[in-house]
Amino acid sequence: MDKNIRICVVGPGAIGGVVAGVLMRKGFNIQLVTKYEELAEKISSTGIEVSGYCGIFTQPIPSVARIDQLDGVFDYVLIVTKGDAMVESAKTLLPYLHKNSRVVSMQNGICEELLAEVVGEKRTIGCVVGWGGTMHAPGKVEMTSGGECVLGNWNREQDEELERLSDIMENLIETRISNDILSELYSKMIINSCITTLGVCSGLYLGEIMKKRRARIIFIEIIREAIMVAGAMGIKVAPGARGKLDFYKFVAPGFLANFKTHLTIRVIGVKYRKLKSSSLQSLKRGRKTEVNNYNGYIASKGREFNIPTPVNEQLTRMVHEIEEGQREIGLSNFHDVQLS
Repeated sequence: MDKNIRICVVGPGAIGGVVAGVLMRKGFNIQLVTKYEELAEKISSTGIEVSGYCGIFTQPIPSVARIDQLDGVFDYVLIVTKGDAMVESAKTLLPYLHKNSRVVSMQNGICEELLAEVVGEKRTIGCVVGWGGTMHAPGKVEMTSGGECVLGNWNREQDEELERLSDIMENLIETRISNDILSELYSKMIINSCITTLGVCSGLYLGEIMKKRRARIIFIEIIREAIMVAGAMGIKVAPGARGKLDFYKFVAPGFLANFKTHLTIRVIGVKYRKLKSSSLQSLKRGRKTEVNNYNGYIASKGREFNIPTPVNEQLTRMVHEIEEGQREIGLSNFHDVQLS
């Protein structure tokens, strides 16, 4: 493989830091955009500290604080910022792209449509990050779990550039190509809409949340509304958790189906009992959540296609109230969700 391919990673957080560190260590030509001058200097000179599933190492990476400090053009750009910063990042990147460059959206939620409006559909690649990461401090990141990475061209069949990027990402984690990346992204978004948002509202670990019957009912209603919206959009939602989680079974009618659904959710809670919402961690660092990319997306598309999404509407509003300091985090929030 040609390791002179130029790759830019925008965002040195949990995911971006691990990706940049591992690929640089594997010999690829990486430049990292960090947002902060001091962090750029530190990573350029002494390196980024990486630990966890991918090993333990410190890797210097040529870094800049701002996109407009980059030099030359890049073959691949991986945008690993928060969703609300993605569009502005993409606009600033335009002078650093050539006609065959590819820009990868590695945000949570579905941001590819907005990205394509800026860089063009031909350049846009969607990505589902199916592995875990944590940033312990600026320049210190951990790959907390294995899993997979799913890549797909936006509204196009796969091509050589997509296959080449897949080969590159295989140096980090198992990677597969999907010809229906929207289905894969929607599947991951449903999981985030349930787990991440309920974690923000309650402040609890997943295992504690899933013990609560009312939380499980809300969990199911989030999925029910999401599946109805997907149907209106013409999306066949891919199974989650690497094919193990069939969302359509979650909303199947009947007493027995409902019993199995509650049991499955309890099992998920036990297996991932120490999982804590990434958005909750963002709130504690004084940052906003990405609820607009999860429950907010479902609610927005529901309005667009005239599909009622009352639970996702309420949860989106509730999280915004928490962000603004108008609502306390706590278990009582589950009882404030009005169920039909």
